[in-house]
Amino acid sequence: MDFALSDEQVTLQGVLRDFFAAKSPEDAVREQMADPTGYDPVLWRQMAQQLGLQGLAIPEEYGGGGFSFVELGITIEEMGRALTVSPFFASSVMAAELLLATEDVQAHKDYLPGLASGELIGSVALAEDSGSWRPSEVTTTATKSGEGWTLSGHKSFVLDGAIAELLLVGARADDHVGVFAVEGGADGLVRVPLATMDQTRKQARIEFDRTPARLIGALGAGERAFETMLDRSLVALSAESLGGTAKVLDMAVEYAKLREQFGRPIGSFQAIKHKCASMLVELESSRSAVYYALWAVSARDPDVPKLASLAKAFCCDTYLYACGENIQIHGGIGFTWEHPAHLYLKRAKNNQLFLGGSDFHRQRLADLIGI
Repeated sequence: MDFALSDEQVTLQGVLRDFFAAKSPEDAVREQMADPTGYDPVLWRQMAQQLGLQGLAIPEEYGGGGFSFVELGITIEEMGRALTVSPFFASSVMAAELLLATEDVQAHKDYLPGLASGELIGSVALAEDSGSWRPSEVTTTATKSGEGWTLSGHKSFVLDGAIAELLLVGARADDHVGVFAVEGGADGLVRVPLATMDQTRKQARIEFDRTPARLIGALGAGERAFETMLDRSLVALSAESLGGTAKVLDMAVEYAKLREQFGRPIGSFQAIKHKCASMLVELESSRSAVYYALWAVSARDPDVPKLASLAKAFCCDTYLYACGENIQIHGGIGFTWEHPAHLYLKRAKNNQLFLGGSDFHRQRLADLIGI
């Protein structure tokens, strides 16, 4: 593989950085934090119509751009840098990748074009109150009902679950876990928004009471589809954390150049230099882990599960570490609500816990490599 981006990918990265810097400034982020829907419909349409981002990695036959997972990772990285508030991760990463991981061609035709155009917002409902993202621990039940199915149970921590028009649910039937599609207006479906520390990322608890559902793919293939989706989502979350880490390092360095103490910029003091240098070393290590994992997903490398857990544990921990150092460098102002440092800190903590904490993924990596 080549860790360097191609000329086309560098151009894409530059376009996206300018776009999100203009469309997702701090005041827009704060505005969407306070909005129950958690996103700006105008920006969502611009992302779809001007740049085709929602369908970037969806095959062209389903209305997407047909690009690789590397381009999707670059997009997520730049959104993480700008802290863009949108249902992109839930819809264009988790839901789209789960559908693609199934072999249900008809479901691909029915749902992927809507996800690619941004006209349909999807999400994945897998974890329950235990917080586990392992498909094998699903307890929500699916019952055959005539030509279809009904679901009973609940899901927690569903990303953008309060606004998703398509929920892809993990449910158990006949001792198998399947992927079930539930329409947003289905009978017996109750959504309860959750209070979250990171207000830029909305989550919800979803309750099902004999809710009509459609089985996607074969019942026995659902667990494998969820595992594939989770590995890819872990890599995408690592890319988002990489973008956030790069941004907080930029914030710290810029402030260290401007803030003066004892008649000189604080960046001239050895302690501050050490902090910034350490952040840079961790950032570049994260970059290597992310780009290797993105390449592996695109190449369908069999080591993707190992690389996904490795990148997730390292990059999300690095993001949280960098956010803490950024606040320390900013001093008293870094702790205030008015300063954006805490917004990145909360996103970093969310990323560290979402889809399984760092300890879980280190243990998973150890199990996968046999130690």
